[in-house]
Amino acid sequence: MSDRPRKEPRIDRGRMWAVARNDLRQLGHSPDFWAPMLVLAALFFVVVPTILLLTITNIGSVGTVKNVSAALEVLPQSAQQAIRGESPTDRTSYALAVYLFAPMAVIVPMTISTAVGANTIVGEKEKGTGEFLAHSPASEREIYLGKLIASLVPGYLTTLIGFGCYSLAVNLIVGPHVGGWFFPTSAWWVLMLWVVPPFLAITLSVVLRLSARVKSAAAAQQASGLVTLPLIMLSYAQSTGGLLGAGHAGLWVGAFAWVAAFLGLKRGAKAVTRPRLLGVDT
Repeated sequence: MSDRPRKEPRIDRGRMWAVARNDLRQLGHSPDFWAPMLVLAALFFVVVPTILLLTITNIGSVGTVKNVSAALEVLPQSAQQAIRGESPTDRTSYALAVYLFAPMAVIVPMTISTAVGANTIVGEKEKGTGEFLAHSPASEREIYLGKLIASLVPGYLTTLIGFGCYSLAVNLIVGPHVGGWFFPTSAWWVLMLWVVPPFLAITLSVVLRLSARVKSAAAAQQASGLVTLPLIMLSYAQSTGGLLGAGHAGLWVGAFAWVAAFLGLKRGAKAVTRPRLLGVDT
């Protein structure tokens, strides 16, 4: 008898996507869950930035704007050259749009994905559907990947649509004052397309493991709340690095994040077991 390690069975994409589609369908039928998330996304991406940018661009040269604009003068020369605008109001609007409001938008997809992911496995046990899933033809890895996709899609889809709306608002409000459409900047393309996806994956790899181990959705939500902090810190660090001229920081951060995401997802897949879906092994 051979002592070679047994190879893991190949993943059936059909069964994996069936798990993901089932979760997304259930999420779509739960307006009490996704409606508050949409309100939160609208506030962060559209309402609050639009009101603040309109206020700043229309109040003229007041003391607060002058003070903020003067604070920009202490930055390195390369960073000052990146800030557009002739007047203090224009330069302040540009700096706030690029370096203050945009990082806040990262909080929304993180909140949505962690909320979905925290409930996705323990929710099966609470609803009594874990037994059906445990006895389904899907393997444990296929169940895990399906749950991961169902958690990633709402958050990242919100990122693409919401950040697109934010970019449109910024370009329409601030763009005419700084020489035309300018947002997203190159640093933000890197952040949204290269850095955010792996950090969402890292976060969900931890959240899904928590969801598989805890006994209630409330416990999973509380524990997963702490997991969002690294990405929030990263978004501000990345925007600050771009402001100070660290243009390649996002590329390196993203590269390390992809490696960490791969390792985290590989380890996280072991947390989803049929006994845990049945609620007999926590």
